[in-house]
Amino acid sequence: MHVFRAKALALLLLVGLTAASQTRERSTIPDQYKWNLADIYASDDAWRAAKEDFVAKMEKVGSYKGTIAESPARMLAAAEAITNLNKEYGRLFVYASLNSDTDTRNSTYQAMKQEMSQLGSTFAAATAWLQPEILKMDAAAVDKFLAAEPKLKPYRFFLQDLQRRKAHTLSEAEEKLIADASLMSPAGSDIYGIFVNSDFPFPTVTLADGTTRRLDASTFAVSRSLPNREDRKKVFEAFFGALGQYRNTLGSTMNANLQADMFTIRARKYPTTLDAALDTDDIPTSVYTSLVDGVNANLPTFHRYLELRKRMMGLDELHYYDLYAPLVSSVDLKYTAEEARKNIATALAPLGTDYTAVIDRAFRDRWIDLYPTPGKRSGAYSSGGAYDVHPYMLINYNGQYNDMSTVAHELGHTMQTYLSNKNQPYITAGYPIFVAEVASTFNESLLIDSMLKQITDPATRLALLGNYLEGFKGTVFRQTQFADFEKAIHDMAEKGEPITGDALDKLYLEMTRKYYGHDKGVCIVDDVVKHEWAYIPHFYRTYYVYQYATSFTASAALSEKVLNGQDKKGATAKYLAFLSAGGSKYPIDLLKDAGVDMTTSEPLDLTMKKMNRIMDEMEAALTKMGR
Repeated sequence: MHVFRAKALALLLLVGLTAASQTRERSTIPDQYKWNLADIYASDDAWRAAKEDFVAKMEKVGSYKGTIAESPARMLAAAEAITNLNKEYGRLFVYASLNSDTDTRNSTYQAMKQEMSQLGSTFAAATAWLQPEILKMDAAAVDKFLAAEPKLKPYRFFLQDLQRRKAHTLSEAEEKLIADASLMSPAGSDIYGIFVNSDFPFPTVTLADGTTRRLDASTFAVSRSLPNREDRKKVFEAFFGALGQYRNTLGSTMNANLQADMFTIRARKYPTTLDAALDTDDIPTSVYTSLVDGVNANLPTFHRYLELRKRMMGLDELHYYDLYAPLVSSVDLKYTAEEARKNIATALAPLGTDYTAVIDRAFRDRWIDLYPTPGKRSGAYSSGGAYDVHPYMLINYNGQYNDMSTVAHELGHTMQTYLSNKNQPYITAGYPIFVAEVASTFNESLLIDSMLKQITDPATRLALLGNYLEGFKGTVFRQTQFADFEKAIHDMAEKGEPITGDALDKLYLEMTRKYYGHDKGVCIVDDVVKHEWAYIPHFYRTYYVYQYATSFTASAALSEKVLNGQDKKGATAKYLAFLSAGGSKYPIDLLKDAGVDMTTSEPLDLTMKKMNRIMDEMEAALTKMGR
């Protein structure tokens, strides 16, 4: 009965974690590597017919207004009607969105996506009466309805959660006004997305070998790992320098995004934006603040990793532009799409044949759009909003180990969506974002464990362990730094301080230098890095990024139990039950059932111990190799 219940429609991995150095025309890529959107609608005409049918049904939903409290049967009828409309809206939106992401230059699909955003606002306004009307009922009366009508059982969690958030649910007129205003809320994000993916004048650099390279988001992510150090420096200066030239514009889009968040907390009477964002899933704000505090307390472990990187690269001074270069330059970790598929299947085997059979379907039945093409959205995600169909994955595969790991990552999302949709009714199938990154990083853990069992060559093992450490760096420390930054800029907005490109530059540089030990000489963060905030699209998804870090620590603990615990079968069964639970409980409770308590420091503590164990092994190997 939630309008826009969180379905994790676009579970994004940071652009920097998957990329392509070259793109090919879409017509040259075999169909087996392109998703088949005909599984959703056979054609654009079929989509439009379905949209018209949706509009006709939506216009009738008002007939239930004022009747919810009459009887359990009437409540059920309204619940089913609105739930079915939600489900169909998700399907319509996914078709338009995925087509648009295939080529962001295509104005036809841009228009279809905009149509769905407008229709979504209209739908929300048309059903704005629902929650206030239910809240007019006494809680005891709602409980009697639930007892009298067994078919209302799937809505129990929704109804009880609605009572919990009663203080922040407004009158019908106010809810309608908020729904109408929602059409403007994503303006900053939408403008940013179109600008940086389609219209931004990306710079071109000339490399040491005389070749030139245009640095769009994807090619930058690959080019920052070039073996030639001067090339890396040149790439960072050119790319971030270009972003810096538009810092005023990008500061304005960020400010628009923050002001939309400010409107929400004022309208819904929350004390802070953090309270508003975390209350949706009943997550204590202490989980967020404790993560930031805990990671800051563990910065010496992060600095140990940076010193290890410096040692492995043979550098006297480590710079920020050195952080993506291969740790072992003599090892070329590249995998074809078929090799990646086989390696992933082997790695995920501990989760059972039923699990891996669905993975095989994802490849065979074209759930995946694998390769980069001109205009295609950068990064990677798994989209699960087409409940009655199957999930879809967008990838930009370039054959590197990180790309293979990204496929495994997104398959984690895909499997959680698939199992939740299969085992839960629509109303509880959409799992909270807080748990969404557990399955993805869990798969990454299984992949690295499997690859290390296959490989005995010391240099290659060092490279793989280095890649694993990159996960700790990029997911625990980097994402927490982003979370720290995001909290700080929201604090600025809440205090009425100006949000400009220059202000964001200053804050970002100070924070990055603190995390990377700039003043201690651990890693030099050059001045141009101050513009990096403009490269991170996740800042337009309010208080999203911290969940990468919390999920990573949760999955680290869970994967240890599945791989190394005394009760492996029991741990695996609990984990698969967690993947199948959707949003049937609050995320903290879902993870407790799986075997990890995120309200304690234990997950982060265990993660740091694991990271230090890996560094112990790597340092011992380096000493043995005389390096």
